[in-house]
Amino acid sequence: MEQRTEQDVSPYRTFSRAEWAALRDDTPMTLTAEEVTRLRSLHDRLDFKEVEEIYLPMSRLLSLYVAATQRLFRAQQRFLGTEDAKMPYIIGVAGSVAVGKSTTARVLQALLARWTNVPKVDLITTDGFLFPNAVLAREGLMEKKGFPESYDLPALLRFLNDVKAGRRPARAPVYSHLTYDVTPNQWVEIDRPDILIVEGLNVLQTGRLPKDGKAIPFVSDFFDFSVYMDADEAVLKGWYVDRFLTLRGTAFRDPKSYFHRYSGLTDQEAVDTASSIWERINLVNLHENILPTRQRADLILKKSASHSVQDVSLRRL
Repeated sequence: MEQRTEQDVSPYRTFSRAEWAALRDDTPMTLTAEEVTRLRSLHDRLDFKEVEEIYLPMSRLLSLYVAATQRLFRAQQRFLGTEDAKMPYIIGVAGSVAVGKSTTARVLQALLARWTNVPKVDLITTDGFLFPNAVLAREGLMEKKGFPESYDLPALLRFLNDVKAGRRPARAPVYSHLTYDVTPNQWVEIDRPDILIVEGLNVLQTGRLPKDGKAIPFVSDFFDFSVYMDADEAVLKGWYVDRFLTLRGTAFRDPKSYFHRYSGLTDQEAVDTASSIWERINLVNLHENILPTRQRADLILKKSASHSVQDVSLRRL
């Protein structure tokens, strides 16, 4: 009996960095080096070459997927004899704390918005749909912030439903990383974008199916395409600790910062504190809720310790 490799039976095709870079074909580079620098997050070493070799092929692939989805939508309209408003194409970006989700989401937004047909591309993070700290504290969930139960899931589902239905505008709450809380009475308005990118820890999370069979239970049900940012646990912890040390000397110094109490820590105290937070909260969330969703993504970007993507796995159709 013929033996089959793991690649043969996997739902994914995995590409080396060089193989994936070759799939860029003639996709033009529309960002400058200065723009790439502005798009990267703290401690993320995104550079011009990374955009060329990883994100431009992604942009080319997504252009094909979006065009195919639009053709299917028009075919359904003809079949039904309807003239529904065009539905936005929604892309989910998931992964651990400190893996670089925000950078990936911003780079994708910048590249997709510069396609020749100049689509309207909006970006939101699910942080705004966290329950306010007062609610989390009352419910004993402050140590579970970022876990699925810390989000107002019905509100997030209503928002995505409004976006898909073309209701205008759909409103998403604003989250402040300075105060570490949802900002009262502030909203981001999403008004019928061509593409919406939704970035968050648990956007590929599943749950129990409703017994009545009526509700749409998962955020990912609204996604047309999804990306999972992956890296080894030890690497993720190192990035998280490095980021904490940098913030200790920058954002944490602001008296308004929720983490201001950490600004006076010594180097060793800061490393110990960050390591404790990682082990007690973020690593548990990764194991229980985030990593199990990796295989639900359409595309997996595996990053090395240098922050660069080392291989790419694309789900087979």
